Amino acid sequence: MGRLNRFPHLTQQREFDRVYKGADKVWHTPWFVLFFRKSSECGVAFVAGKKVGNAVKRNRAKRRLRALFADRISHYRPGAYILVAKPPIVEADYGELETAWTKALERSGALRKPRNSFRQVRPS
Repeated sequence: MGRLNRFPHLTQQREFDRVYKGADKVWHTPWFVLFFRKSSECGVAFVAGKKVGNAVKRNRAKRRLRALFADRISHYRPGAYILVAKPPIVEADYGELETAWTKALERSGALRKPRNSFRQVRPS
């Protein structure tokens, strides 16, 4: 599991507006919405509105989003990420969330391309 320290939290309204308006990709799933904007500055925000439920449910939704995000943190491109929770995330199976998260990252272009860490040796 990665550390979220690499990605500072977005806190200012203008930072949110910049990502919402200038997002390169917006990816919707039944459980969350991913906003991704390529930039040299990194940042992340986890949002759960009152539609998700009471404070306990909103905090659970944000914890689940943080866990999904931190799982592959070393594979992300630099940029700003906003994850917005939808009400069904509280009751969703974590395996379904992981599958949706992987698909959202691949389709949004937020993953770095893997490098070959080994060299091929040609037989002589």
